[in-house]
Amino acid sequence: MSIFIMIILLSLLILVHEAGHFIAARAFGIRVDKFGFGLPIGPTLYKTKVGNVEILVHAMLLGGYVSFPDDEKDCDLPKDSPERFVNKPVWQRVIVVSAGVIANVICGIALVMLVATVSGKLPSGNYEVYSGEINAPKDASIRQSGLQAGDRILKANGCEINNVYSFVTIVKNSAKHNGLIKKEIVEQNYTKLKELNPGLVKDEEIPEGLAIRLPSAQAQEVITLDKYAARGAKYYKSEGEKIDENLSELVKTVDDKTTYISDGKHTLHDLAKAISNGKHPVNIIVERNGEEIALNPIYPDEKGLIGLGLMTKKVMVETNTPSLIIKESWSYLWDNTYMMMYSLGQLFTGNIPLKDMHGVVAITKIGGDMIDKGGKSSGLLLAALISMNLAILNILPIPALDGGHLMFLTIEKIIGKPVDEKIIELISTVFFSLLIILMIFVVFNDIILITGK
Repeated sequence: MSIFIMIILLSLLILVHEAGHFIAARAFGIRVDKFGFGLPIGPTLYKTKVGNVEILVHAMLLGGYVSFPDDEKDCDLPKDSPERFVNKPVWQRVIVVSAGVIANVICGIALVMLVATVSGKLPSGNYEVYSGEINAPKDASIRQSGLQAGDRILKANGCEINNVYSFVTIVKNSAKHNGLIKKEIVEQNYTKLKELNPGLVKDEEIPEGLAIRLPSAQAQEVITLDKYAARGAKYYKSEGEKIDENLSELVKTVDDKTTYISDGKHTLHDLAKAISNGKHPVNIIVERNGEEIALNPIYPDEKGLIGLGLMTKKVMVETNTPSLIIKESWSYLWDNTYMMMYSLGQLFTGNIPLKDMHGVVAITKIGGDMIDKGGKSSGLLLAALISMNLAILNILPIPALDGGHLMFLTIEKIIGKPVDEKIIELISTVFFSLLIILMIFVVFNDIILITGK
């Protein structure tokens, strides 16, 4: 039932988008021949006529369209008819093309305000994260950190912890011996080694059997996240160079040692690299009984684990007055839409891989799960964000999308005449084919995500 409700919500968003085009077109006296739900690929499931408009439901329910007389080659409407889309002023055509996006934005705002009005609260987007049971060996650093079950985790390595993802990402990337070293950390550790062993030269092999003093307080890289990585809007990418494979044994040999007996194969600089690929501290600040407490550093193991269970509590904001409904609804939409746009940019720049691009199948499953856990209000809020997402994607200057049509209209306004129809048709056909291929790819990603294969 939850998945069915989510399918209905998604279908309504598509209808809202196409209704925007339809209403704007009719307002300017443009004739609409067809109102299609779904893409005209495969069989037509349902067909009827309301007035002069043919209503169609297609088997491929992943889109929709409004068809004007200009789209039909055998249309009986005169070429100079004022009912044709192409004969309207550019500014009217811009409004008609943009109307679907505008309708989606209005729909998104209305859905959020509906939830805010009915429930009297909205998610802030943040979670309080609490420490649970400690399940680590007796000598693990977490047991000496001072952490207690029930502590609220406020910060980790300077990053505010407002969700589990950010904390887990910091801990995971702070794994011991993660194979990455930073030049500045290596140089700091080399300086310490040189002070303890002044007779050695940087790049000369240390004689076999010679005892080398290692610094007890070695420089260590501290992993932190910016606000985008902390929210999951982009992936955290570890910086630094990979340590040479021939130093992997040396790394294990010097681990937690104060002295190294040379095997005659390595230099002082090699030693600096080896001790720089060591532990990475996670410096945590917690709240306990209303007091902020800085804990002793916790050092994850080689797998990026610290042996701690976590508990979360969703942070809600009150929307029990008209002013709060407007203010918090705007804040909710702005914050989430901004993050969606940022994530989209990360996708285009390759910082988020294409394998993590998902579509309607995954959204339906995830939305159904959200309705199961959080009720219909969660589904409505997700639908609002999807509506905003549809608006953003459709306004992109890609032929075959609304933004592509706006691009051609802009060119027409600049050059003073319409772009050749054959050129528009060719470009749109190519990009439409690419969109279909992308949709198939996205559905494949969705299936992998849902099945876990």
